[in-house]
Amino acid sequence: MKPRIIFIHGNQSTSWAFAWTPWLKQELETRGYRTDFQTFPDSIIARAQYWLPFLKDNIQAGEGDVLVGWSSGAVAAMRYAEKNKVLGSVLVSPSYTNLNDELEKQSGYFDTPWDWESIKANQKHIALVHSENDPFIPTAEFQFIAQALQPTVINIPQGGHFMEQNYFPEVLEYLTQTYP
Repeated sequence: MKPRIIFIHGNQSTSWAFAWTPWLKQELETRGYRTDFQTFPDSIIARAQYWLPFLKDNIQAGEGDVLVGWSSGAVAAMRYAEKNKVLGSVLVSPSYTNLNDELEKQSGYFDTPWDWESIKANQKHIALVHSENDPFIPTAEFQFIAQALQPTVINIPQGGHFMEQNYFPEVLEYLTQTYP
């Protein structure tokens, strides 16, 4: 059975349906995947105290699910996998520091050290999707996460922060090949 794909959007968002995400949802469902694309509570600040319980209690993310997190959503996916088993995750433009950004500092995701070993142990597959010209996340953030998690790395040249694309074939291809 194909896994459920759970999408976690980034902060400063009033809707999950932005850029490539409606396209990805439709493409996955056309291929027989169950999806869960929701706007998370506290969507502007994206605080861990609201998002992690929402993933666990409302969405009930678990061992048969793949988390696709974008930006702050990727940070939430990593923190969720520290304490919860999931099938896998696709981390699109994640960071592991608050980037000296006031909104990120408020999120609560960066208040404790990362447990990289638990993040790896609690899932079978991890992919890191990034671009070297991301205007918000320095390349050093991606390099550190790649070293810590040893994921499948998908570099999209000139992809920026993936806000301009209306489709994202690289993520769809990864999902359909890894979780057929």
